[in-house]
Amino acid sequence: MPDARASAGWNYAEVWERVAERFPKATALSHGTQSITWEQLDGRANGVADAFLAEGLVRQDKVALYMRNRPQYLETIFAAFKGGVVPVNTNFRYADDEIIYLWRNSDAVAVVFDAEFTDVCARIRPKLPHIRVWLRVGDETECPPWAISYEQAAVSHPGRVVARWGRSGDDLFLLYTGGTTGMPKGVMWRQDDLFRMLESSLGDHADGPADPAAWAARLSKPGYPVLPAPPLMHGTACWFAFSALSRGGSVVTLHGASLEASEVLDAIVTRGVQRLCIVGDAFAKPLLEVLDAEPTRWDLSRLSVIVSSGAILSKNSKKRMLGFAPQLSIFDGLGTSESGSLASKITSHDSDPATARFRLSQTARVIDSEGRDVVPGAGRPGRLAVGGHLPIGYYGDPEATAATFVTLDGQRFVVAGDWAEVDSHGEITLLGRGSSCINTAGEKVYPEEVEEVLKEANGVRDAAVIGIPDERFGEAVVALVEPESGKELDGGELIAYVKSRLASYKAPRRVTVVNSIGRGPNGKLDHRRVREIEAHASVSQ
Repeated sequence: MPDARASAGWNYAEVWERVAERFPKATALSHGTQSITWEQLDGRANGVADAFLAEGLVRQDKVALYMRNRPQYLETIFAAFKGGVVPVNTNFRYADDEIIYLWRNSDAVAVVFDAEFTDVCARIRPKLPHIRVWLRVGDETECPPWAISYEQAAVSHPGRVVARWGRSGDDLFLLYTGGTTGMPKGVMWRQDDLFRMLESSLGDHADGPADPAAWAARLSKPGYPVLPAPPLMHGTACWFAFSALSRGGSVVTLHGASLEASEVLDAIVTRGVQRLCIVGDAFAKPLLEVLDAEPTRWDLSRLSVIVSSGAILSKNSKKRMLGFAPQLSIFDGLGTSESGSLASKITSHDSDPATARFRLSQTARVIDSEGRDVVPGAGRPGRLAVGGHLPIGYYGDPEATAATFVTLDGQRFVVAGDWAEVDSHGEITLLGRGSSCINTAGEKVYPEEVEEVLKEANGVRDAAVIGIPDERFGEAVVALVEPESGKELDGGELIAYVKSRLASYKAPRRVTVVNSIGRGPNGKLDHRRVREIEAHASVSQ
């Protein structure tokens, strides 16, 4: 019989509790030399959930997570789902004012934070009187008097913790996304929609009535170890971990404050990782540089899948990775916090590893400015739209919700701003975000298209392309390039290389060589920083 408490839809707490019952002694979380079994994870999450309720949190109160990757991050999410409250991600790179904005905007009443952020929390607490509960992860003896020791709260609680209001598929997961412009916005996902969307993207449809007990019963053995290399504070890594846990898998997290390629490869070997999550070339290229330097050091034979999303994974990087691990399937996904999976491309050693080319998902389409489908093969760009299981909208922002979530032919779609061309075979070529499109002398240039050509040039490790004001053309295309170690780059040669591959108007008018593009931990560009570097470079020249 289906569990009555989950009758309103899929709820992650219900699913993960059933997994814990089925595989109590299997490893659920790993961090360095530490391993946590499913039984321990369930018990510790019960303890934290009990602490939330004891402190007076009520149904769908918001709990902000201010941590790097560590077991406590996923424990806290599990605890929040158990107690019927809402976890809220926080970018640990934010400055004080940005954190204050996010926690006010999300109506957070509790914060779970790493010990390293104690000073930040102490400093901003007076400006956040609505936050009543602070749980500190770290040494219990150093916990300040205004906070609760997380480890004391996480003492395994006897019996399952369920709040008096129960649980539901309507319970929220709130994912804040920075986007390309404006302040961060909280994307409100019902757990039922999130579960169905993620499982559908993996080909494991969960469209029938929610039945967590039957879901767990069909798992014949504990799942494989997975490693999310990006921060769990971003949707790419967090959802990757969610799907693994729902299959009884174990999630491996790393110590590093930023990507350390050798640490990733060491963990793959020592933990027997079978699936790795990365963010495009920003993660692939550092891994490949280390592998190139020591090609026999790491045995990658057990690694079966690399999942990449959030940034483009180039053709060259795919080919090189398959050279080190020919058994790999590389799943290159295109999606957003607002939509989940829009399109995907699977590459193996005997298939074409094309850059930025994807097969649309069954619920996605490419539309013109009038909301009509772009005819495949027409050679016209359009906006990507996706239907199916979608979030409710943006938290506390009905205007942005109305602008992004639209009705087409009687169905609800999200149109997040990605532009693409669709060919006669139904495959799309990603062009980029409309908000970053450069208009030069009336011609439209999509930065990502130019960046990918630059990154294929010999000696280029990374590239960023932007438009700057120009008296003659309105905007001029300029580029920053980061060289591979020991390589020297010539701007004129790179401009000529782009012109050999793309229309001349798409080529940068100026190329500046920099030590580092400086991507964030999610692999995405800090556009403000890129513009500051370019402005300084143009003055210097």
